Amino acid sequence: MRTLIVIAAFACATPTATEKPAAAVQEKPVDQAALVAALVQKHGESARARAERGVKQVAAFWRAQDGDAAAMKAFVEESFAVDPDPLLKRFSAAFEQIDGHLNEIGRALRSCSELELGPELPVDQTFAALDVGAHLSEDLFTTRLAFVVLLNFPQPDLNEMVAQGPRWSRPQWAAARLARGFSLRPSGAALQALAKAGADAEAYIAGYNIWMHHVLASDGKRLFPRGMRLLTHWNLRDQIKADYAEKDQALALQRQRLIREVMERIVLQTIPLGVIDDPRVDWNPATNAVTPSPAGEVEVEQMQKQGKRPPQPRAASDREPDTRYRVLLDDFLAARRLDEDSPLAKTEIDRHFQLSDEIPEARVRALLTQVLSSPLVPRVAALIQKRLQRPLEPFDIWYDGFIEKAPEGELSRLTRARYPTADAYKKDLPRLFEALGFSPEKARFLDSHIVVDPARGSGHAAGAERRSEMYPWWGPGDSAHLRTRVNPDGMDYKGYNIAVHEMCHNVEQTFSLYEVDDTLMRGVPGTAFTEALAFTCQHRDLELLGVGKADARTEHTRALKAFWDAFEIGGSALVDLDVWHWMYEHPDATPAQLRDATVTIARGYWDKYYAPVLGHPGNPQLGVYSHMINAFLYLYRYPIGHLIAFQLEGKLKGPDFGTAFEQATTIGRVVPDLWMEHATGKPVVAEPMLQATEAALNAMQ
Repeated sequence: MRTLIVIAAFACATPTATEKPAAAVQEKPVDQAALVAALVQKHGESARARAERGVKQVAAFWRAQDGDAAAMKAFVEESFAVDPDPLLKRFSAAFEQIDGHLNEIGRALRSCSELELGPELPVDQTFAALDVGAHLSEDLFTTRLAFVVLLNFPQPDLNEMVAQGPRWSRPQWAAARLARGFSLRPSGAALQALAKAGADAEAYIAGYNIWMHHVLASDGKRLFPRGMRLLTHWNLRDQIKADYAEKDQALALQRQRLIREVMERIVLQTIPLGVIDDPRVDWNPATNAVTPSPAGEVEVEQMQKQGKRPPQPRAASDREPDTRYRVLLDDFLAARRLDEDSPLAKTEIDRHFQLSDEIPEARVRALLTQVLSSPLVPRVAALIQKRLQRPLEPFDIWYDGFIEKAPEGELSRLTRARYPTADAYKKDLPRLFEALGFSPEKARFLDSHIVVDPARGSGHAAGAERRSEMYPWWGPGDSAHLRTRVNPDGMDYKGYNIAVHEMCHNVEQTFSLYEVDDTLMRGVPGTAFTEALAFTCQHRDLELLGVGKADARTEHTRALKAFWDAFEIGGSALVDLDVWHWMYEHPDATPAQLRDATVTIARGYWDKYYAPVLGHPGNPQLGVYSHMINAFLYLYRYPIGHLIAFQLEGKLKGPDFGTAFEQATTIGRVVPDLWMEHATGKPVVAEPMLQATEAALNAMQ
């Protein structure tokens, strides 16, 4: 649990000086059979199976620095528990405090970097990169607490969990979660490097804004209003989506084509360095020319409040020097530092699938390919083309017209009026929760455990990990934090839509901490599941705003949207996976080589799955997702999340949404298929989405 939590929070890093892992087991192999025999002699034959497994697990992580054979023998004989149940409870209580308080400290140290709390200082990024728990994992080994766990509780691999997990008791699951938390023994230096690179990558992406009023069409016209500052890739993509609802579709089409061109230059790294988050220059992507903006066009007041930039604008066309791919390489090089300390999963890719998500990569790829190669793709594409009354283009991968809604400008006027500040959104939480289907009592409970903060970036959900102090009379537990972006003139619709998504993350985080039977089991099987649960709220954002309703037609349009969304991001997910495999195959690559490889991979998947319906062979836009840079190996969780969400929809709908959501999120962190069987009666499959999509197409023909 300790190691996996750190990796999930800081999944990026930069390399520091090469650090050789300490020598493995001491020069003379430990006589494990003799140790087991001594334990059996002391505790009886009934202890043999536990003793054999425990001694083997300890030996796998014992290093010369931990002592010689005699020291290991003394430790094993002293620390083997006849009855491990009281020991499990002690570790559960202790680690709730350790993990919970470290989580709170990290959140606090990153606050000035992540939140709109005034101008940033150079020291803010240094604080954000500080991981006060960087040495925790090693300290748990050097104090031998980790070895107490490994000696007394089984550390199952994924195959064992899948095969035997359905028959385990809740304490057995808690014990497995505890022991699997020590699947790695990384050094404090490696974990500190992970924290630094994670903060650096987040800062790079959070500062990657494009001022759209200053992005000119090929004829030099301004197509976007003053003050529109779009974060890549999220806001750029969302603006493409928003323009499907614009009344002036000729203008909307120009805008969408222009944004796609911006995205392509970001992926290819031909974007001029000076246009990134600077409204003092104008940029024509068609020619790549950069010129000073006329003084009257510069959003001076807004610029002073948001972001940071050099004192003088850079009115030049010299490109960003492959910074995007240098940051990605830094992630990879840091992740490699953990490979030799990971007996159960030798690469970062394996750690994601075997340790974090607990689903085989081959299974994930099969599910993604099942959607991407579905015969439903050309049928849905034909329906979109019929609606648009024009040939489809690459940006139509983000088509957002299945669900009818007002133009984004009108929706933003509503959201800005309702939510001028983050505090206004916080005050509306109880109403939002009741509108989703939670009882007034549960709405108050959730409201009391969720804090809303103004984010510098697009927004995210920061969960809590501690529900009380060590003893109830010491004080209350921690709260989940909803970080949402609110512009100076209020929360626009993009921000609102993201806020609803992140709010649902907070609901899951709160239930899966406060209402699970053991905090060792807190959470859900993986981030694909937490994304799925968030989707079940996000698609109801218009209902919550009072401008939408649920009916049979809405269900069909939602099925089409879910399918197209899964199709859209499934290709980017495969690009992300393939890029990580490429980096492992080319560990000495330069940023330029990584750029070329990423573009080649992205173009390959585009040509295979997307060009047949969207055209433009060789298009690299599948590589634009910011998750590839600041949340590596995360993208596959979105399409899998769409599939899981659709399965959950069968249970999470109608007036019982709140009850069903709460029940699902209190199952605890078992393996994915077992969790889904508890929640829906079936393992993770693509068929519910595919069947619903086909039914929707048939109904609309």
